[in-house]
Amino acid sequence: MSNEVSLNRSSEKIEVNGAFLKVSQQLHSALEGKTLDETIDYLVRRVKGKYLFSKRIKTVCLSIGMMNSAIDRGEAEEMVKISEALQVRGIELIGDAIAARPKVKTVLIAGPSSSGKTTFSKKLSMALEAHGHSVQCLSFDDYYVDRELTPRDETGEYDYESLYAININLFQQHLRQLMDGEEVVLPRYDFPTGKSVSSGRRMRLKTGDILIMEGIHGLNPLLTGDIPPESLFRIYISGLTVAKNDDGSYYPTTDNRLIRRMVRDAQFRNTSASSTLARWLSVRRGEEKWVIPFQQNADVNFSTAFQYELALLKQKALPLLEEVPDDDPNYEEAQRLKWVCQHFHDIPVSLLPPHSLLREFLGGSAFEY
Repeated sequence: MSNEVSLNRSSEKIEVNGAFLKVSQQLHSALEGKTLDETIDYLVRRVKGKYLFSKRIKTVCLSIGMMNSAIDRGEAEEMVKISEALQVRGIELIGDAIAARPKVKTVLIAGPSSSGKTTFSKKLSMALEAHGHSVQCLSFDDYYVDRELTPRDETGEYDYESLYAININLFQQHLRQLMDGEEVVLPRYDFPTGKSVSSGRRMRLKTGDILIMEGIHGLNPLLTGDIPPESLFRIYISGLTVAKNDDGSYYPTTDNRLIRRMVRDAQFRNTSASSTLARWLSVRRGEEKWVIPFQQNADVNFSTAFQYELALLKQKALPLLEEVPDDDPNYEEAQRLKWVCQHFHDIPVSLLPPHSLLREFLGGSAFEY
């Protein structure tokens, strides 16, 4: 695999989702005295799960010119509200599918970097609670081995994307105990020191409780071992966006997640754009080896991307990219990403609701992380 392919193009299986365009086309004829929110809710409620998720990632594919024209006509609010409503609808329908399988005790959410797994798990928790389930959440990140035990990649750097960066034995032990109704004391990975420590947090699943676990390795069968498959529900999510120019050419499918990660890490992890760009190739190699091949194991594949989201992310991404000096090894890639961002007309970030998955990256979320 060449560096260019690894960096810019994902091997995820995708197909076009026409739900957004269909709702958009029907919107104005369906208003008939209703408010915008009422009309969107009415139309989105009619969308079935097969139009939102399948064995492939169902993503929107509109031309950037088409989106920019809609923004210029003052229709940005409609685009945001339709997309948010469709995502909520999809998560609710996934909640319905889980609730229809009474043997399910654990939901595993996996996907590549910056797909929004944390916010997705919180939204899915709300959907399951609506079915009367109590939900508890865990992150695979808390099961990292001590840093010095972490495998290294071909460049000698720590390979945090490797399955063997996880304490598999401890994870399987805890999962079995939890599913048997036993109490466990959960670990916590202390990122500053690179050590696995006791969190002091105790967990026990009661009858009817559902455990949600999110992390990049959730669909790898080596992680779950001999746990009965009927007790598991597997979800693969990805923030993959197909951004198409008016001439029919496409931007790399991984740009969306890279810019999400850059914006988030600058705000919440004090990481420069250059550092994020320098790490990205290793992240992508890890995803292609450890994450994406297991997409086929999912019960549901779900897109967390919004087609127009670079119109929002660019407002924080461009200043970060401007800080990459021309003698930096990542300068050329920073310039390319600037060029991509500049093709999108601005959408006010204030249009995003506080529960939007994009708030995980842009800030201002109603959820606690």
